Amino acid sequence: MEKNENGAHSATPMLFPIDPEQFWQTLRVLIREEVGQLEKRPPPATSYNTTGLTYKPLYKIGEVCQLFQVTKPTIYDWIKHGKLKPYKIRSRVYFLWNDIQQLLQPDPGTP
Repeated sequence: MEKNENGAHSATPMLFPIDPEQFWQTLRVLIREEVGQLEKRPPPATSYNTTGLTYKPLYKIGEVCQLFQVTKPTIYDWIKHGKLKPYKIRSRVYFLWNDIQQLLQPDPGTP
């Protein structure tokens, strides 16, 4: 880079009176602080505020696994044996709330 008669570099026009390296360092520090604050915040609670809807209508396979405390292969086995019916929406598989509620109810015929 060439210096002009004032001692400033002429290759890059300066729009603010700060050294570019100092600017980038300050920007990195600010970004790290912001990211650190975001990581400390608790995740937002998922809400389903659809008028008249008092339950979540569709569950992902991971949510069903957590609900029943089983693994994905167990869920796939339940599907294979007709215990749960999957509903595919585009490339994702969901399960109906009503079907899950039926699985949660104990069978009246079993002791």
